[in-house]
Amino acid sequence: MKPNSGTLVINIMNGGKAEAYEGVYQCTARNERGAAISNNIVIRPSRSPLWTKEKLEPNQVREGDSLVLHCRPPVGLPPPIIFWMDNAFQRLPQSERVSQGLNGDLYFSNVQPEDTREDYICYARFNHTQTIQQKQPISVKVLSMDSLNDTIAANLSDTDIYGAKPVTERQPVLLTPTGSTSTKVELRGNVLLLECIAAGLPTPVIRWIKEGGELPANRTFFENFKKTLKIIDVSEADSGNYKCIARNILGSVHHVISVTVKAAPYWITAPKNLVLSPGEDGTLICRANGNPKPNISWLANGVPIAIAPEDPSRKVDGDTIIFSHVQERSSAVYQCNASNEYGYLLANAFVNVLAEPPRILTPPNKLYQVIADSPALLHCAYFGSPKPEIEWFKGVKGSILRGNEYVFHDNGTLEIPVAQKDSSGTYTCVARNELGKTQNEVQLEVKDPTMIIKQPEYKVIQRYGQVSFECIIKHDSTLLPTVIWLKDNDELPDDERFLIGKDNLTIMNVTDKDDGTYTCIVNTTLDSVSASAVLTVVARPNPPFDLELTGQLERSIELSWIPGDENNSPITNFVIEYEDGLHEPGVWHYQTEVPGTQTTVQLKLSPYVNYSFRVIAVNEIGRSQPSEPSEQYLTKSANPDENPSNVQGIGSEPDNLVITWESLKGFQSNGPGLQYKVSWRQKDVDDEWTSVIVANVSKYIVSGTPTFVPYEIKVQALNDLGYAPEPSEVIGHSGEDLPMVAPGNVQVHVINSTLAKVHWDPVPVKTVRGHLQGYKVYYWKVQSLSRRSRRHVEKKILTFRGNKTFGMLPGLEPYSSYKLNVRVVNGKGEGPASPDKVFKTPEGAMASRQVDIATQGWFIGLMCAVALLILILLIVCFIRRNKGGKYPVKEKEDAHADPEIQPMKEDDGTFGEYSDAEDHKPLKKGSRTPSDRTVKKEDSDDSLVDYGEGVNGQFNEDGSFIGQYSGKKEKEPAEGNESSEAPSPVNAMNSFV
Repeated sequence: MKPNSGTLVINIMNGGKAEAYEGVYQCTARNERGAAISNNIVIRPSRSPLWTKEKLEPNQVREGDSLVLHCRPPVGLPPPIIFWMDNAFQRLPQSERVSQGLNGDLYFSNVQPEDTREDYICYARFNHTQTIQQKQPISVKVLSMDSLNDTIAANLSDTDIYGAKPVTERQPVLLTPTGSTSTKVELRGNVLLLECIAAGLPTPVIRWIKEGGELPANRTFFENFKKTLKIIDVSEADSGNYKCIARNILGSVHHVISVTVKAAPYWITAPKNLVLSPGEDGTLICRANGNPKPNISWLANGVPIAIAPEDPSRKVDGDTIIFSHVQERSSAVYQCNASNEYGYLLANAFVNVLAEPPRILTPPNKLYQVIADSPALLHCAYFGSPKPEIEWFKGVKGSILRGNEYVFHDNGTLEIPVAQKDSSGTYTCVARNELGKTQNEVQLEVKDPTMIIKQPEYKVIQRYGQVSFECIIKHDSTLLPTVIWLKDNDELPDDERFLIGKDNLTIMNVTDKDDGTYTCIVNTTLDSVSASAVLTVVARPNPPFDLELTGQLERSIELSWIPGDENNSPITNFVIEYEDGLHEPGVWHYQTEVPGTQTTVQLKLSPYVNYSFRVIAVNEIGRSQPSEPSEQYLTKSANPDENPSNVQGIGSEPDNLVITWESLKGFQSNGPGLQYKVSWRQKDVDDEWTSVIVANVSKYIVSGTPTFVPYEIKVQALNDLGYAPEPSEVIGHSGEDLPMVAPGNVQVHVINSTLAKVHWDPVPVKTVRGHLQGYKVYYWKVQSLSRRSRRHVEKKILTFRGNKTFGMLPGLEPYSSYKLNVRVVNGKGEGPASPDKVFKTPEGAMASRQVDIATQGWFIGLMCAVALLILILLIVCFIRRNKGGKYPVKEKEDAHADPEIQPMKEDDGTFGEYSDAEDHKPLKKGSRTPSDRTVKKEDSDDSLVDYGEGVNGQFNEDGSFIGQYSGKKEKEPAEGNESSEAPSPVNAMNSFV
């Protein structure tokens, strides 16, 4: 016995045998109040005996037959664990065909030639003694049909009929358990194990059912390839018939196991200690159940109650002892024993009869602190006999607490289910019985709850970015909070990238492993609150992998791949690219793309291409790196599928035809030896096609052609395997030459002082010798009829697109003499000029006024008076002219105003501003032509399309003018009287749009 203890120590380390201490032990504790006893304790020594020696005969079995290798381990205490291994201490593989039974035997549903071996060894491991015992090796030889035939043939003559039957399939037969029914008893709370192992070929499959019911959910498991049914924590409800069914293609067999669940005694109501005061009544109740129903027996101080000292206050009634008017001598320890054939229960209950005034065990003035709106439990642990009554008061002179807002527990505890701030204060507990009264005060403080007023929020962040989670709190001023951050309910990684601030957590340089749930936990001594948020780290997807080419055909192939990790952002599509290792190695081209849910695609192929493919995954973040290239696939050569595009025939010289085209790209050749067959013949002439085959070029020149005649042209691709389909024909022309003749019958109709209309006859088409571009009108002022001419003449050019036969000459100066000629224009240039045509413009309003004034006598006097002013004006004009200044149209037209001409609206053909040919700087487009240089609509029916353009002008397709007019000056001697005087600004030509 240990000192001051009831523990018994048995030590056999220094000698002695365990068998000497084998037996049943029980402990008794006794004092003047009674005696208590323990449960029986059984001591048995462990045993790990050796296998009995036996002679094991080799097992010879025919292929396909069943076989059982018996283990029969020695009986040990506790029972050993069985397993099968070979000589190399490797576990023998088990399967649906070969498996170990619950009894340790090794079962073969059917043997196969690979089962032949000489080292089937059964081992028994005794865990308590830490020893392993080994059975002698068992030899198994499987006789195959071929070996049986050889053996029979060696023992028979040639005339005998021999030959073993081939391996035949057999329907299932149960190896264990035997028969059609069996029984099984298991105790309540234990694990139920039922087993069925069957022989047959093919190997049978086992299925389990419970007749008249279902297998219990969540407690049913199948082991040993469904040959073992395991039900844990069984109860009486698990009793019944369990059927195992073994089935193969030839039939089935079944076995019914009748299971009965028995139960060792278990408590319904265990007896509890009683504290009674003299004269009180009480009961001890001992109720237990089991299968079979347990027997209840009572002991007093370890002695059967039937032979214990009598007590008049005690009466036994089955599972209950009734006490009436107890006295102090009635104190004792009573034992209740509930037993059946499967076990027993023993419980001690102390009946203590005493008289004690109340005592409060809770320390005085204990402080309780709680959070508002949570329960407050104020304890008042007490002792006394008779049992004291407990009352609670609040405050020094408070009244007794009653009502639904309080809960009074039997152990004296006062519960305030929902404490509020005004619940704080002093509470008094009073305990009283007939022997006295006592009281105790406790303090209650109700604190404000801790709250997270700004919780962390769900975040999505790209890889290598920065993210912050906020956690702003509010708490009672008397409580000191601590904030802890967790990741996935565990501590944050020990990483300097994680920065914890006062109100936040910041993660720098986010990586994929930072993905998860982050929780902010705020703790005080009284409460704890938390809030969580998920961080999703997104990135471009990982590249696809395991590209595979299948279904290879001449013009198509199927490509499949496995997507890489989408990195928390769904893949929206896959882009497929290809490389032509034959023509453009190292260059990847777009092939197609498919939705992100698709991982295979049928690709169209071209002949004579050495294909490699790669796949790129795309999500909202971006594109992945390309996958590794697929294996290469070289398609067979074929005739070209298409011909060159953009075929044209344009002559560069009058006697040639230049045929050009866009060459096929490398993979369009469909095979080696790409060439082109160029064919041409003159159109509208009964000529045969002339053809020539050229190398892989994009131009061929036909020489010796007539000037500007139409040709039919076609270019056909071919390679070593043949020609492309017949190409379509295009029309081209041989080279142009300058026009041969000038326009005839040139007529000029002067409309007013600033506008004239010129007419001409078109030249014959054959004399154009090219594409007719239009006509150019050259015109220039010969002299002014009102003053001396300038030294040099500025020649103007207007171009009229298309086959026009008239045009308008705007911006003429009034009262002047002009010459003009007309030339036809083709793609090569201009033809000869028509004979010069002379025309004159009439006087304008301002000019007439100047003539009238000049005839007056007083004009000479006036001119003398303003001589100085004229000199100044001339100096200013020379200065501006030398600086290259531009003269607005309005200044010129103010000097030649024509009151009869009305302004022309912009949509009626308003002219733009004039740009001097020397600087060619256009003025602002859209400037209005002054009123004395516009044309009344009723004066002419000609529209804007009748006006020509300058040398830089443009025309619409119908030949109408759309560009900007500019005059082209040509320095030529003026006809008639020459003058060295500088040109006046008012003589500049207007421009128009």
